[in-house]
Amino acid sequence: MKNGTQLIKIGAAWLLILMLAIAAAIVTITMVNSSSFGPQKTVQNYLTALKDGNGAKALGLLQARVPAGNAAVLDGPGLAKSQQAVKDVKIDDPVNAANNQKSVHVSYTVGGTSLATDFKLAPGPKHWLFFDSWTMVPTTLPTVNVSVVNANQASINGVAVNMPDGKNSFTVFYPGSYEVEYRSALFAAPPVTRTVSNPLTSVPAVALATGPTSELLAQVDGTIHKYLDACAKQAVLMPSNCPMSAATDNRVTSAVTWTVVEYPDVNISPYGGKWVLAPLTVKAQVAYQEQDLFTGLISDVKTAEDFGFTAKLSIDGSTVDVTPVVSY
Repeated sequence: MKNGTQLIKIGAAWLLILMLAIAAAIVTITMVNSSSFGPQKTVQNYLTALKDGNGAKALGLLQARVPAGNAAVLDGPGLAKSQQAVKDVKIDDPVNAANNQKSVHVSYTVGGTSLATDFKLAPGPKHWLFFDSWTMVPTTLPTVNVSVVNANQASINGVAVNMPDGKNSFTVFYPGSYEVEYRSALFAAPPVTRTVSNPLTSVPAVALATGPTSELLAQVDGTIHKYLDACAKQAVLMPSNCPMSAATDNRVTSAVTWTVVEYPDVNISPYGGKWVLAPLTVKAQVAYQEQDLFTGLISDVKTAEDFGFTAKLSIDGSTVDVTPVVSY
């Protein structure tokens, strides 16, 4: 009897140990399953791929359809830059959704604005009999439509891109922030940013408002100044090929002196696929002495008035040509 009782006690102890081991294994599997194989882990891997600029991995995880469009920011530095403004990322625990799916809510901020993205995931096959796998429910990547005035190039997240006929469409991942701009030595457009948080919301189109740079304005302004200064050096009432002119019925008895009082404001704007100068106005003063033909009296004349003219603007690459046009 003693031996039988002892064997029972040993068996019970081993059974208890086995049950504890099984319980510990179940707890371990549950914890590992949740932390390393749960839906939120798939989402975390996707967000990490975006941050690393690994578009192939991100697309494989997202299982998204890729619409027609420029792929400049679907991989590499342009994709990685889309995540630089995404801050304070928080991945919530998954919640049940329809069709045995799970929904994972991800909150974050972009430029201080609170945003969120919900990811739907479906169960996949088991790993090593015990561990779950979750795949994202396929969606379609969003696009950002961009146009630029009088240019065939631009940049998105620092990546130079072609803009055929001034337009293009860019396929993007989400969440992400995308900055579009155009800049050259002579023309530039202020950067425009679009934040994309999910594939269902339409992204407002970007219209880059291209205009002349300060360098171009200074170059054109300098050319106009030189032209008007040369006109002012002509000591005649009607300088040749110049907008200013004066007339008198009396005899001019002194040298004629022209002075530019106010130079024109230079405004350059797009028109008909080209860049044109707005009409120009110069304020000039003429001074001289004249003798009245009837009385013989000599008097000083000094008058200032506005004179209008135009100028043709020709741009070939970085070469700028300004041709004043005077109508009499």
